[in-house]
Amino acid sequence: MSRTAQSFAHGKAFIGFITAGDPSIQQTEEYVFAMAEAGADLIELGIPFSDPIAEGPVIQGANVRALAAGTRLRDVFSLVERIRMRTEVPLALMGYLNPLFHYGYEAFFTQCQKVGVDAVIIADLPYEEKAELSDIASRYGVDVISMVAPTSLERVERIAATATGFIYLVSSLGVTGERRTIDTDLEEIIAKIRGVSDVPIAIGFGVHTPDQARELASKADGVIVGSALVRMIADSQEGSLKHEAQEGAPQQEGALQQEGAQEHEAQELAPRREDALSAGIPRQEAFVRGSASAVRQAIGDYVRTMKAALRDC
Repeated sequence: MSRTAQSFAHGKAFIGFITAGDPSIQQTEEYVFAMAEAGADLIELGIPFSDPIAEGPVIQGANVRALAAGTRLRDVFSLVERIRMRTEVPLALMGYLNPLFHYGYEAFFTQCQKVGVDAVIIADLPYEEKAELSDIASRYGVDVISMVAPTSLERVERIAATATGFIYLVSSLGVTGERRTIDTDLEEIIAKIRGVSDVPIAIGFGVHTPDQARELASKADGVIVGSALVRMIADSQEGSLKHEAQEGAPQQEGALQQEGAQEHEAQELAPRREDALSAGIPRQEAFVRGSASAVRQAIGDYVRTMKAALRDC
């Protein structure tokens, strides 16, 4: 049994997702440790990409911030290597096929094995083309996670029959993002999967409350949460940007009109961002001062809350 599959060996699994490099590689590392220490069973690290077509606005924003910070695939591998010095929590890289193709499949999976990546999830890889990755990945002990969507009904058995690690069951049509309700009839899909495979099933897309986690995990083997975690990071950056704008705005007599004030603040912030780059500071690191420890605590608390909900299943 792979380390990925072992994530489900101790009850219902909580899988957390964040984008590598949002807001910096250094802070991503700390957020991973926060999740691991709080009991996350597996952690997904998003590979920043310019066209994340499966993502909603929250995770799209994370990709933009990570790329603006200069995060590249080599940085993600270095991150995993450092994480492995402190924890054996299972790690999956989630992304899109283009960066892997550009890097080279053989080189990519060689590096995965070297640094300790357990699985990859490729959102835009059709089942019919999976073999071009999985045949190579298997030689390096890396699971290529199969995704099943509500539109996959006529293909569910074929997808599930060759799945390894776990099956990523997409809860809803559309892109990632927190949903108030998840109304898809997942029981039929799960029954089809169970008929041909005993690989664990984790449900993702839209999951963010303890009640949702509890309900969905009662039908499957675990849940995947991304947008709720990424939103914590995004909110901290927005707050820091507002604070920096307020601190940096020059004192002027009289009040500027709202539109003019916004334009002025943007002009004030721009050179400070470039100063950060010229000083060798990661781009987003200059914007998030004093918030990382609070986000780390919030992420840990959230994971503990979700894990408690899963223990009720």
